[in-house]
Amino acid sequence: MTADDSGAAPRDTDTEDDAVSDVPVGDPSGAADYPVGDPPGAADEGDENTIAIRLEQLILGADRRYTPFQAARGAGVSMDLAARFWRAMGFADIGQVKALTEADVLALRRLAGLVEAGLLSEAMAIQVARSTGQTTARLADWQIDSFLEGLTEPQDSGLTRTEITYPLVELLLPELEEFLVYVWRRQLAAATGRVVRAQDDAEMVDRRLAVGFADLVGFTRLTRRLEEEELGELVEAFETTCSDLVAAHGGRLIKTLGDEVLFSADDAGVAAEIGLRLIETMTNDETMPELRVGIAFGTVTTRMGDVFGTTVNLASRLTSIAPKDTVLVDEAFAEELGRIGDAPVSEADAAAAEKAAEEGTGEAPPSYRFALQPMWQRPVRGLGVVEPWLLSRRG
Repeated sequence: MTADDSGAAPRDTDTEDDAVSDVPVGDPSGAADYPVGDPPGAADEGDENTIAIRLEQLILGADRRYTPFQAARGAGVSMDLAARFWRAMGFADIGQVKALTEADVLALRRLAGLVEAGLLSEAMAIQVARSTGQTTARLADWQIDSFLEGLTEPQDSGLTRTEITYPLVELLLPELEEFLVYVWRRQLAAATGRVVRAQDDAEMVDRRLAVGFADLVGFTRLTRRLEEEELGELVEAFETTCSDLVAAHGGRLIKTLGDEVLFSADDAGVAAEIGLRLIETMTNDETMPELRVGIAFGTVTTRMGDVFGTTVNLASRLTSIAPKDTVLVDEAFAEELGRIGDAPVSEADAAAAEKAAEEGTGEAPPSYRFALQPMWQRPVRGLGVVEPWLLSRRG
């Protein structure tokens, strides 16, 4: 998409302007019915029958009818703003090719309407478009690369993959769409609940969290030794295992980076359990390399589903210096475990309490879940001198 300095696309004649200006902005059906350009079906019959075009029409639910300029005018937004929205969603500039549908017009109209109503700033609306585009792009790529590819293997019927794909997508599309909305609503409810439980307004954005990285040891060497398919299977198994463990124990998987995952938890005890479970699970799987985990606790800035800040950087550094099959945590994390009673503040005090309980002269000692062992102090690039603690299960 291109635009001149005024934010509007150049126009050769008044014809296109007049045609598009007649499209009722408040009436979606009017735009769909208005004869903009060539009528649907006027393209070459051979092109219309290709599987790519048929699949696009099936998935989008409409024919290509509008150029980007026409869609922007139909939505009542400037070409400049429309281009920013589309780029944020991850779509390439296409000049003024007639490639958009009524759904594109409605999407622009809705985003612009949120801005006009004062519900979102223009910058926030673009962030919404960007975060949604990035998340769904990855989902769509996974579904095509893994899901559909496996299901469209030619069968004994003699049908080709191309012949199988269309009816398969036709059957799956409504079910996958409903499931996507269901999961999104569930995730939105969970995220909203976490935010409203924050103690104050500042904590809704900059929150104190436990942040952890889990990293496969020697992954670079594996990439040279394993075949591509084997490497893909290993990464998928690693990501699946981590995702399931993090979710099952109450954490949140922030992102996966091939040989590394980033997770967070509101509670230090939850993060500690996740870190140790990851090590234990991978150690018992002979197909997996060794793992190392680093966890830090502190203020974290959240943006577009990701986390940023010194706490995240510290967790990453701890992971890089952790011995294989161990969990290293920072001092703040160790203190938080002591504060909530999941680990002793002092091993000497814990031993004294246990001895007193054995002699029957004191109260029963507290039941700790984890043990912490201070490690060597060392300088960490960009963070100064840190004192890692080795986390393990108590007893």
